[in-house]
Amino acid sequence: MVAGLVRGKVSPPAGVIGASALLYVLGVTTAQQAFSGFSNTAPITVAGLYVVAGAIDRTGALQPIVSRLLAEPRTLRGDLARLVLPAAGGSAFLANTPIVAMLTPAVTRWADATNRSASTFLIPLSYATILGGSITAIGTSTNLVASGLLVEHGDEALGLFELAPVAAPLVVLGLLMIVLLAPSVLPSRRRPRVAEAGRSYTVSMMVEAGGPVDGVSAAAAGLRDLSGLYLAEVLRGDRAIAPVPPEQTLRGGDQLVFAGVVNEIVDLQGIDGLVSTADGASEALIDRDGTGFFEVVLGPSSPLVGRTAAELNFRQRYGGAILAIHRSGRAVETTLGSERFRAGDTLLVVAERGFRVRWKDTGEFLLVSRLDAAMPAPTRHSPIALAALSLIVVLPVVGLLTVSRATILAALVVVATGVLRPREARDAVDVNVVLMIGGAFGLGAAVAESGLAEIVANGMLSGFGWAGTVGAVVGVIIATMVLTELVTNAAAVVLIFPIAIDIAERSNLDPRTLVIGAAVAGSASFLTPVGYQTNMMVYGPGGYRFSDYLRLGVPLSLLTVGVITTMVTILS
Repeated sequence: MVAGLVRGKVSPPAGVIGASALLYVLGVTTAQQAFSGFSNTAPITVAGLYVVAGAIDRTGALQPIVSRLLAEPRTLRGDLARLVLPAAGGSAFLANTPIVAMLTPAVTRWADATNRSASTFLIPLSYATILGGSITAIGTSTNLVASGLLVEHGDEALGLFELAPVAAPLVVLGLLMIVLLAPSVLPSRRRPRVAEAGRSYTVSMMVEAGGPVDGVSAAAAGLRDLSGLYLAEVLRGDRAIAPVPPEQTLRGGDQLVFAGVVNEIVDLQGIDGLVSTADGASEALIDRDGTGFFEVVLGPSSPLVGRTAAELNFRQRYGGAILAIHRSGRAVETTLGSERFRAGDTLLVVAERGFRVRWKDTGEFLLVSRLDAAMPAPTRHSPIALAALSLIVVLPVVGLLTVSRATILAALVVVATGVLRPREARDAVDVNVVLMIGGAFGLGAAVAESGLAEIVANGMLSGFGWAGTVGAVVGVIIATMVLTELVTNAAAVVLIFPIAIDIAERSNLDPRTLVIGAAVAGSASFLTPVGYQTNMMVYGPGGYRFSDYLRLGVPLSLLTVGVITTMVTILS
């Protein structure tokens, strides 16, 4: 499983569930052990959190806060602190993925408007939400998985703030390190700006009155199947027709706005019946609410990875045309239709209205944002969404409901009150994450049942035994962080859980405290863009290269090992 995930041969959900199923088929685990995760509270609690986060995002409940965060620029470190501190605080109670999805487009627009580089802010944003999520039991799926594993082991579920004694010192010191180091160590990279995109990728042509195209449909005129070009809209007097259906009849005087690769636009000059215009009509393409430019980021589990736009029939399937592919901070220069997509690619797409709403929660794209779009205003349902979020925090604290029951109640509230329709609630859930968590429990059972946990524990104690108890803790923390970068945070905690229990019992450590330390370490993915979903989300928009994550990630990782080891040792 690890080899397949590292080499990119399988997606995380397929790798985890496939490995767990195979171990059941081979008799390593029983049916109850292999599939126990799907009867555990962890997957359904994660699903509930996604629903509530979807309600917060859809209603724009946090937009007033975002607007205040991205106010007039001051000092670089001051602005960075103003961004990362609230982001970390919010991710303690909301999944960090929707927080980063909401803030990334806003931060890039703000950076462009203030002539700053978004790369200075986006990795810190991701790292801050990772740190903030470690403080509470609901801050990240990793903590919920650890809580579910403790219940299966016969212990109580984690309390809402039970991780705070270990995580809080790390969050405080980590955020301080981010604010102090990020402006110095992170590179200043520029993403393609929307105005440049508009000039480079759009052109306006006019239908010649009485010419071969006058009175002919767009399809019959051959304008729907142009290589590398997309007929984005038709301007007819004061009326704009977008998207343009194949049967749309063209008339003399119509202005046709095409989008595509600049080299291909030259080919339009050779079409009889079309004449060039120079009135700037193409700028309407990115100013109007109908058709516009979008940035989409591909995650490791996207079905687009490894395939080409031609194989996917991208234009018909997604209702848009790819104008550019940006990879590791650079534009891909090859023919776009034949280029195989990779995880982390950012696609510049021109598409019709509704593209973002239709695709942002489907799992096809990790992030979908409209370029140069105004920030949405809060809706009348935003107070209900915030009230549902408060239920998740208040009810467990006062002891009325457990975290899982409070989360499910909050999800029911947003659906029952109409904040989200049932289909919207379903779309808000990242099914891949939920399935992966359910399947991962079988791996943990196999590690314990097969005796692998005991073998690994013996190896760790032998390797770090010279350092005593501290060495045992360091071994667990480092192993968890390495597994997180190689597989996923949830799978890492599941695999390390039986090993941590075994080591704790042999080293006179409190098993629960060591599991908490492993859970916090499981979220500490600071070294690569692929180890944690939020790191991948900012990879393309920030114009980063793979090595950029090490610049701030190495000192943060060393800090994480030191702080967690110290706190676990003290509290045990």
